[in-house]
Amino acid sequence: MTLTDLSPAIRPRCPPGACDCELDDLLVSINADTRILRLTRSDEQRLLERLENLSSLADLRRIEQKMEEQVGIRLNISKVSAVRTLRGILIRVEPMPGLCRKTRKAIPAAIRKSLEKHPDIAYQIADMGGLFDGA
Repeated sequence: MTLTDLSPAIRPRCPPGACDCELDDLLVSINADTRILRLTRSDEQRLLERLENLSSLADLRRIEQKMEEQVGIRLNISKVSAVRTLRGILIRVEPMPGLCRKTRKAIPAAIRKSLEKHPDIAYQIADMGGLFDGA
């Protein structure tokens, strides 16, 4: 399978040496999850815009679930034990073949922007597993 065998809407390759997305390994693997190839630049921009404008923790969870279902991107959002600021909330995109390095950095940045706009979402994340969780 080559990039030309796939839909023309697929994101173009990163310049050689500029990324660690392992796209070539993904394309030659027979059993690989190729859903990530559906994420075009315009789709990525819409996703980042949506992540920057979250309205609630439920909204974040819904988008997180859709990202995994549609393109295979998995988020890991956790907190450091004594969270006092946004820096104590760790947002990590799980590595996967075909996912651009820039995208792996842009997704957490977009979520952080949203958390800055809506501190209540950050408080809910910080309280996960805490005294008021589930109350």
